[in-house]
Amino acid sequence: MSSKGGGTALTRRNYRLASDMDKPRSTGIVNEKMLSDYLHHVFPSTKQGPTLASLRKPLGFQDLPAHLEKLLSEDTPTEDGQAVDGRLGPQPVVLDHTSGFEGLLFVDDDLLGVIGHSNFSSIRATTCVYKGKWAYEVLISSQGLMQIGWCTLSCRFNQEEGVGDTPDSYAYDGNRVRKWNVTTTNYGKSWAAGDIVSCLIDLDEGTITFCLNGQSLGTAFTNIKMGPGIAYFPAISLSFKESVAFNFGSRPLRYPSQLINPPAADLMKAHKLLGYIKNVLSTAIDAQEERLVEKDCAVWRLHGEPTVLVTLAHIFNHFAPLMCKVYLVEDVLMNFLLGILEGGGSVDEHPLIQQLLDLFWLLMEDHEVNECLKQLMMSLLRAYRFSPIIPDLGFQIHYLRLTTAILRHEKSRKYLLSNLTFDVLRSVVFFYIKTPLRVKEAGLEELIPTTWWPTHFDKEGKDEREPKDESADERLRRRAYERGCQRLKKRIEVVEELQVQILRLLLNNKDKSTQHPTALCPPEYMVCFLHRLITAVRGCWDEGHLKNYNMTNVPVFSFSDDLASKANIIIDPAEIQATSMDDLDEDDESGAAQRLPGAVAMGGALARPSWLSSPTLGRANRFLSTAAVSLMTPRRPLSQPEKVKVRTLAVEQRTEEDIEGSHGNDGLLLGRPLEEPDQQIADKSLLEIVDGIVMMYNLSVHQQLGKMVVVSDDVHEYAVALKDTEEKIARCPASRADILEELQKSQKVFAEKLNHLSRRLAWINATIYSKEKMLDIYWLLCVCIRTIEHADNTGSLFAFTSEFYLNVAMNAYSALKNYFSPANGMDELPGYEETLTQLAAILAKHFADPRIVGTDIKDSLMQALASYVCYPQSLRAVERIPEEQRVAMMKNLLAPYEQRPWAQTNWILVRLWRGCGFGYRYTRLPHLLKTKPEDANLPSLQKPCPSLLLQRHMAELLSMDKDMAASFLNSVLNQLNWAFSEFIGMIQEIQQAAERPERNFVDTRQLKVCATCFDLSVSLLRVLEMTVTLVPEIFLDWSRPSAELLLRRLAQLLNQVLNRVTAEKNLFDRVVNLRLPGLESVDHYPILVAVTGILVRILVDGDRQGECEERVLMSAGRVFPFAPAALTHMSHHALGRTLSFCPQPTSEEDLCPICYAHPISAIFKPCSHKSCKACINQHLMNNKDCFFCKATITGVEDYSKPASS
Repeated sequence: MSSKGGGTALTRRNYRLASDMDKPRSTGIVNEKMLSDYLHHVFPSTKQGPTLASLRKPLGFQDLPAHLEKLLSEDTPTEDGQAVDGRLGPQPVVLDHTSGFEGLLFVDDDLLGVIGHSNFSSIRATTCVYKGKWAYEVLISSQGLMQIGWCTLSCRFNQEEGVGDTPDSYAYDGNRVRKWNVTTTNYGKSWAAGDIVSCLIDLDEGTITFCLNGQSLGTAFTNIKMGPGIAYFPAISLSFKESVAFNFGSRPLRYPSQLINPPAADLMKAHKLLGYIKNVLSTAIDAQEERLVEKDCAVWRLHGEPTVLVTLAHIFNHFAPLMCKVYLVEDVLMNFLLGILEGGGSVDEHPLIQQLLDLFWLLMEDHEVNECLKQLMMSLLRAYRFSPIIPDLGFQIHYLRLTTAILRHEKSRKYLLSNLTFDVLRSVVFFYIKTPLRVKEAGLEELIPTTWWPTHFDKEGKDEREPKDESADERLRRRAYERGCQRLKKRIEVVEELQVQILRLLLNNKDKSTQHPTALCPPEYMVCFLHRLITAVRGCWDEGHLKNYNMTNVPVFSFSDDLASKANIIIDPAEIQATSMDDLDEDDESGAAQRLPGAVAMGGALARPSWLSSPTLGRANRFLSTAAVSLMTPRRPLSQPEKVKVRTLAVEQRTEEDIEGSHGNDGLLLGRPLEEPDQQIADKSLLEIVDGIVMMYNLSVHQQLGKMVVVSDDVHEYAVALKDTEEKIARCPASRADILEELQKSQKVFAEKLNHLSRRLAWINATIYSKEKMLDIYWLLCVCIRTIEHADNTGSLFAFTSEFYLNVAMNAYSALKNYFSPANGMDELPGYEETLTQLAAILAKHFADPRIVGTDIKDSLMQALASYVCYPQSLRAVERIPEEQRVAMMKNLLAPYEQRPWAQTNWILVRLWRGCGFGYRYTRLPHLLKTKPEDANLPSLQKPCPSLLLQRHMAELLSMDKDMAASFLNSVLNQLNWAFSEFIGMIQEIQQAAERPERNFVDTRQLKVCATCFDLSVSLLRVLEMTVTLVPEIFLDWSRPSAELLLRRLAQLLNQVLNRVTAEKNLFDRVVNLRLPGLESVDHYPILVAVTGILVRILVDGDRQGECEERVLMSAGRVFPFAPAALTHMSHHALGRTLSFCPQPTSEEDLCPICYAHPISAIFKPCSHKSCKACINQHLMNNKDCFFCKATITGVEDYSKPASS
């Protein structure tokens, strides 16, 4: 299209430029001579010609299109459309997602990225090669099991065999560091996420070579099969969840190869046009003096001069279509924009990028600028993700600075948010700092020249925080290492600050986005993203309060306190009444504006918290609409205020205008109903983000934090091994030179490995486990604690609280204690003791809360409390909670075991007693002291720390509540009988299997279950010992109706244990002597000292000692036959009293038909069956039905045999 009137040829956005031309401006269109000089200056010819302005042909806008076409055609190489010799297939090359794959795969929209979704999936490209030299690149996004290489069309893959497993396929596997062609041999180096593999094939010489990050790994295969009918496809096989991205030449190769020909014609045109744009930016027209003025491009501004705009319009007529091609965007545009920022300084000091983006939106069609921005951001993402790590992190910083500059442009940012960023782009990658797998390539040797690792360990093998005998040389090494770590940390903080700036730009409620896209994202990215998001959210929150409140008049409070008061409310369940669908459909406009004071914000800031009506707050708070129907009372007509409440809960009926806002109202996307007054962003939208942060930590981050601890564990193990080797070298005699040489080799290997690992650990501590990251997790813990506390005040509505708040509270504390503690002390956290007490109160109250019905979360709470009481600091926190909560916790722990999972409950009681029992002050079993524990940090391997306070509460409860004491001890005795019986049955099977003449193996699972039953038996005995010690009257006070029965049952069980354990060369003794792996804890000592502790406490209990001995011996009579030798230690008086209890011979008809040991002494009502009192009392503790006829027993009366019979 041509514009004749003005002599201006325009084809793009004419309407905008025409409007500018119609407006008279001071600059205006310059005269023809000035315009000709300006255009010749902007569009210089590369050919030799007249150099003087007077000899040049005048050039105007009407001649510019032809002149520009001529310039662009000069020296431009011709590209024919014929197929390239040596290859077959379509152009561009992509992955064949229609037929060339095996297994289940996720393929990206551009058909270049792939994620494995089955055991071993394979896929090939759409194009093959049969002669010449060819190459392609693979960007490794995960470092797992993959085989990358070439295959022929005849290769057939399956879920077990992939590329390299068939005769005509060849592959490199950096995970196992091997090459594959049916057989496998060692080859190359190990790869890591973020690496780039180049695959090269020479079909003239018949060789295949691989490169890793541009460095050749050597020729992998020679004499590959060639000839007619043989052509090779790029191919890959990858396991579940592994992901890569291919580059077949549609983008610039990260490590250029001569085997790939770039689009030379388009590249030359793009570079020429970019040069013309630079000329425009660096040239100004002085209309008054009629001359051209050179100026700095950095200060150029888009002021709307017609001459400049028309000139740029002609340039963009050719430049815009080229900017839709990914190769040119990455090679030309991105490098140009990066060059603008090379001068240093803050991003705000380079406004030229903002001006250029304005220019793009002005002079390019919408679809062109959209495609250009998409390709630009994806190129930045790939460059950031796969750029090599250097000591100053220069590449990462450079790409993040450009990303920040682009996102500062409002129109571009809104487009990216609404169409691209969180869907196609996976922008979470921008907030990830990858950990270098190869220290030398990352330059950490220069940054941290001196390495250090712990060399002093305590008896349990743990590192000593402050070793007393540290030498001067070790101290110098440690301090030099810490200085290197600080240098690394400061450089990483620069990257983190840029990432936070990007997030702050995206946390803008004015950038409308109606979509809720999701994207598959590798979980390792989420840790860094979580920390940046927490930093950005807390910054926005603090800024909101600084802007909206006078800080001199408002008391200082923490973000978690204020957040909890805003996000959680107290609601009386009685307010939410029965509703029907008819009620929900009713509408009365007159009551729509009413507000009720029924829900009061904890902080008093909101009369009706806005999140109650917000559909966008997140899944955590959507239980209110369910509660409106679930908490029903008998149906009755609703009053007008109640109808208002019901309508408030029906948030799904909001219109799009209500949600997104209209007429200047921001609507529910800000978390506010239309009728509520405007409030700061921190009180509303940030709550949704915090909700997402908690959910993100629960789903992914905690698991990733645990994985990174492996490096610290490896450093510890190698340090112990090195110290042990050095001690052996010192003890090695000089005559054994061969042994000394081997030890010195081991010492060298350990030292090299520790040098490598200590530098990696420095990187991980700076990026994952730094003090700042620890404070982020601690903040998250505080937020969850306050949220749970306020939700608990809602009464029965607490049942609808999302489980992940409880999970994150427990996991965050676990992370602080187990993952961060080696590098940073928990005691330094602000308010840590108070937080520990708050978490202890939550665990103590909710581990048996009937409002929590989920089995998994109940088990998690129980396990968390069990771990909590194993450590002195956290146990003291439990003791600091209010007394009524402590008593309630102990009462829940003493509930009968049959009504719930009891193993963890019993474990908690054992830990409260450990350190006070008979022979129970050990940390590890005496016979295991010579072996090294697998993990000295396990709760079960902590030093004993008994709680006398909680023991006192237990004693008071059992003393005052006789029924609870009887039911509790009955359940303990029942479980002990079951556990020990199961243990005996299992060791019988194990002993029989071990003594068979044929070779056999005992199932490891069976051994584990057997050891568990033994441990349960010991722990139940310890609980009985604690009960006998704290409350002996339960067994010895005969005024208690259950005392004699409990003592009798206790004696029976103790005799059973002693009978099985003490006999020499019996079943138990033989199995213990086998020393089977998995049964290390099974030994005589732990179970015998527990039984001894019980007997000692009973026999030495003051005034009742004599009577007790008699009762115990009498109870044992049915297990051990009476022998005079058993009574030799007793006095004649005591012996006489004991013999008086011996049953006299009687007729069989008068004996109890259940036990046949005692005479009949009780009759059941109403069925009139008979037995002894001991048997019926024991039976009634577990069952109320008659032992004989199953009729319900309503009473038991004494029975004596009539004299006549």
